Amino acid sequence: MKRMQAVVDDEVVRRARGGDENAFRTLVETHSRDVFRLAYRITRNEEDAEDTVQETFIRAYRNLDGFEARANFGTWLYRITANTAIDLLRRKKRHEGRHTPLGEVQPGVAGAQEGLVFGHQVRERVDSALVSLSELERTAFVLRHCEELSLAEISSTLDISVSATKQAIFRAVKKLRSSLAPLRDVSRTTP
Repeated sequence: MKRMQAVVDDEVVRRARGGDENAFRTLVETHSRDVFRLAYRITRNEEDAEDTVQETFIRAYRNLDGFEARANFGTWLYRITANTAIDLLRRKKRHEGRHTPLGEVQPGVAGAQEGLVFGHQVRERVDSALVSLSELERTAFVLRHCEELSLAEISSTLDISVSATKQAIFRAVKKLRSSLAPLRDVSRTTP
């Protein structure tokens, strides 16, 4: 399926390079959902993800002539998305100062709502843990464990070596395990 999409993309990219605006619109329609999903997983914010999607396609349009036809368009677009999301996070960090982690989670409500409260606590803790990762670690982790890209694809997308990719993912997993360990302990003691 991916191979077939790549062949279709090649033809559409060729037409878009020739000035066919409908062809570029087709690329946007084809890839916007995947771009948004990746942007959201990196930024953890819907508005930032939407801004990232818009900026990604603007950058892609402006640099379409620089796209090498032998490369996969989707991977090239992921690289732009990841870099755009990271740039946005860095700009926000400079303007807003450091992110303050979410406060400690309140104790759960008794009865049937305990499971819902615990699920909400887990989501909050995961979001907080993801935000605490560096931009590179978060992006590498998301590309590997959410988008299910290979190490070579992630390496190409982030323009780093496979070894650096492995290290970023390893550091991310280690930090996430550490951040989420208290939840694991709580779930073991809960009946």
